[in-house]
Amino acid sequence: MCGIIGFIDYNKNSSKSLLEQMRDTITYRGPDSAGSTFFTNDNYNLGLGHRRLSILDLSSLGSQPMSYENLTIIHNGEVYNFAEIKEELIKKGYDFISHTDTEVILKAFHAWGVECVEKFRGMFAFAIYDESKEKLFIFRDRTGIKPLYYHKTDELFLFGSELKTFYEHPKFQKVINKKALPYYFRFGYIPAPLTIFEDTYKLKSGHYLIVDVANDKYEEKEYWSVEREFLKEKSKDSEEVIVEKLEKILLESFQLRMVSDVPVGVFLSGGVDSSLVTTLLQKNSKTPLKTFTIGFEEKGYNEATFAKEIAKFLGTDHTEYYCTKQDMLDVVKDLPFMYDEPFGDSSAIPTLLVSKLAKEKVSVVLSGDGGDEAFAGYSKYFALTKIANLQNSKVTNNSYKANFPQKTKKIVLKTLTSLISEELVEKINNLLPASKKQKNIKDKYKKFKNAIQSDNFAQMFINASSYVDNETLDKVLIDNSIDFDLSSFDIFKKVDHLSPLDQMTLCDYKTFMVDDVLTKVDRASMSVSIEAREPLLDHKIIEFSAKLPSSLKYKNGVGKYLLKEVLYKHIPKELIERPKSGFQIPLYEWLKSDLREVLDFYLDSEKLAESGIYNVDEIVKLKNDYYEGKSVNISLLWFVLMYEMWREKWL
Repeated sequence: MCGIIGFIDYNKNSSKSLLEQMRDTITYRGPDSAGSTFFTNDNYNLGLGHRRLSILDLSSLGSQPMSYENLTIIHNGEVYNFAEIKEELIKKGYDFISHTDTEVILKAFHAWGVECVEKFRGMFAFAIYDESKEKLFIFRDRTGIKPLYYHKTDELFLFGSELKTFYEHPKFQKVINKKALPYYFRFGYIPAPLTIFEDTYKLKSGHYLIVDVANDKYEEKEYWSVEREFLKEKSKDSEEVIVEKLEKILLESFQLRMVSDVPVGVFLSGGVDSSLVTTLLQKNSKTPLKTFTIGFEEKGYNEATFAKEIAKFLGTDHTEYYCTKQDMLDVVKDLPFMYDEPFGDSSAIPTLLVSKLAKEKVSVVLSGDGGDEAFAGYSKYFALTKIANLQNSKVTNNSYKANFPQKTKKIVLKTLTSLISEELVEKINNLLPASKKQKNIKDKYKKFKNAIQSDNFAQMFINASSYVDNETLDKVLIDNSIDFDLSSFDIFKKVDHLSPLDQMTLCDYKTFMVDDVLTKVDRASMSVSIEAREPLLDHKIIEFSAKLPSSLKYKNGVGKYLLKEVLYKHIPKELIERPKSGFQIPLYEWLKSDLREVLDFYLDSEKLAESGIYNVDEIVKLKNDYYEGKSVNISLLWFVLMYEMWREKWL
């Protein structure tokens, strides 16, 4: 795992020393070594920089930039099946001096050109400069596990693993992209290709750039499309056969991610996904896996006990750590540096803490991300599917059969939800037995109410996925003329004939998972120089999942049905079955106590006015209502806090 940076400067003002200055802002991504290459001619300067975290072939032979004939590469990530590709290249006459996947990528590109990427199984962002053709090729992996940003003006092209590398360049202008603001304040993240700055983009997953350096032109192309997999014919295999095939491909993908020349561990939360990764690997290992869990003292948020039970059953070498007040304060202080554009997912806190914990014993860790999106694990999927089915169903009353008018159904649903408050739903939830209780029920119900008001299914899903509704956003942001650009959700137009469940999981796979979940894990893990691998996101698993009927992903009221069928072959069901909560933290409690001083400082009326984007009185009222114990949108408070801390750090 590494960090990469590069530029093309048509004014020739960028030097090699500037390149290395930019590169070294992300030393934590690659503390083991650094390298750079500088090309210059009459028309431009081109620089390639690299920071290395040594995982495969720890010798200097794996140093980058790495060159072969007219090609030079810088690479972040891993291609897990590099050994078999290497054998194929050896048969074609290629020689190798290292045992790295980087050399395999470089010579595979020499042999097959851009088509080489179709052979790779892994997570990667790499750039290859062809000096003879004066072309730069930049690739991002199919899922978007590894980040890649780029910035383009008439005079300058920048690219790199993190935005903060761009901040070091004197010609990079930090102009806020107003189109990104509604996304951030509704969802807590900014989806690709947008970033917080104008003229600056995220390279979309499964895409690559061809930069014609000589003529100052670039083109973005897609080499893999997850929606194409969803559009293929669904599997007609029996459930028994599907479960058997699924377990086989899961184990293969998990074991591929154990390839390393340094120690490997697993994040174990006690949920389905991380437990599945741990279980299949431990069942096929002769030695105990190292597993890691973060816990909280606050009741209702601590899942470390569940993880400990699973670790004990499987016999892993388990380490747990309970988050202290000082841990939390230190991490919150570091978040603006780690996430160098506004980022509102508060579970970044435990993700960083568990990364720090794991770093004490391993350099590579496997995570369980992706199971919810690939195999239908979120509760919103099931609620919205029921609504969609209701709107399209027929109601039978004895011998009378007629379509119940959709308009009437919507009126009934809207009326019911308007009569039932979030507070009432929370009270009812508190009366339920522990096995039936839902965490964050108020936020979930609020999203459900917003979804009911929607005019179409795509809008329903967007509303259900938003932490902040449009009405609230219009109150807190000054500029209501900013169009909420829905292009990041245009997937619904392409696949509107698929089942509602397929549409939703596909959309989350391309947006929330990439730009929230994977961004969170990448920055948190790399900030402490540890490589996080995502075994459930192997594209072979995703392609397999895409062809499965929705009825097997959510069956008999059970989400992630197929993953559980595999898991329960190996561990007792009672170790897993409990309400899903996600990686939650006691945010509501912390902001009112330990973080109150921080909240008051950054949400001060004068400081808020400096940003020029808020109706300040609305934010201050929100904060005061929260302190008074009134029901407020705690996510919005957190999003504003994170934006203001980011603004102070970087603007």
